[in-house]
Amino acid sequence: AVLFGDQNELLKFNECEHPLAIQLGGNDPIKLGDSAIISEAYGYDEINLNIGCPSYKVQNGEFGAVLMKNPKLVALCIKSIKDKVKIPVSVKCRIGVDDMNEDKDLSAFIKEVSESGCKVFIVHARKAWLKGLSPKENRNIPPINYHRVYRLKEEFPDLEIIINGGLETIEEGLEHIKYVDGVMMGRKVYKNPYQLIKVDNLFYGLPKIIKSRKEVFLELIPYIIQQKNSGEKTQLITRHFMGLIKGNQFAKKIRTHLANLNFSDKPEEALYQIANQLY
Repeated sequence: AVLFGDQNELLKFNECEHPLAIQLGGNDPIKLGDSAIISEAYGYDEINLNIGCPSYKVQNGEFGAVLMKNPKLVALCIKSIKDKVKIPVSVKCRIGVDDMNEDKDLSAFIKEVSESGCKVFIVHARKAWLKGLSPKENRNIPPINYHRVYRLKEEFPDLEIIINGGLETIEEGLEHIKYVDGVMMGRKVYKNPYQLIKVDNLFYGLPKIIKSRKEVFLELIPYIIQQKNSGEKTQLITRHFMGLIKGNQFAKKIRTHLANLNFSDKPEEALYQIANQLY
């Protein structure tokens, strides 16, 4: 898609999003290297190679999680990317797929790929079952094995190992950080982004941030207006705000306002009305 699609539509972002990584998927070292060059030129700060997605479409293309069975090819892909760009390169993977041995085969995979130049691995602490489970089921049904990721850090102390999978709260991350270098949260932080307000204090010992949901949204309004004036659909921004209003007594009313924002003659006024319903 990066090589042959609408590059600007795929790769554009706002400068306020830095630092920003792009996740690439593929199995052709040359094409991945060329895609990395384009991504770096667009201003991305990191290239991440997806070796974790179990979707049927990705499997049919022979990339994503299925590549865990072919560490030599993944190593070639990483080397090609590393040779083409100056920005950091990382890998997102599982602890295995199907009948792979979670101990021996995972260690062999990490060793082979790290020797090609990758020093950062984000590891979803459950296998992907490529046959018999849907992508959604693959996020929950295979048993979680955090201790395997902990042992990975013990085996490869010079690598940066980041744990992922099943984390519900920021506080849970504090427990994991005792054994690994970092924590990645996905769905739960998307559904409840307000908990990110705790990160600087809990992880870095910085002063607590006292900021209401209303204050957060007020800071977002100028950005929404600027994007709308430049021709972007406001729904592409506001739909990601739904997690911040979950549990609010005016949530249904706010969702209606947000849905109608594209058709409003006075979007700025409508946005401030929404802010006044938050707390």
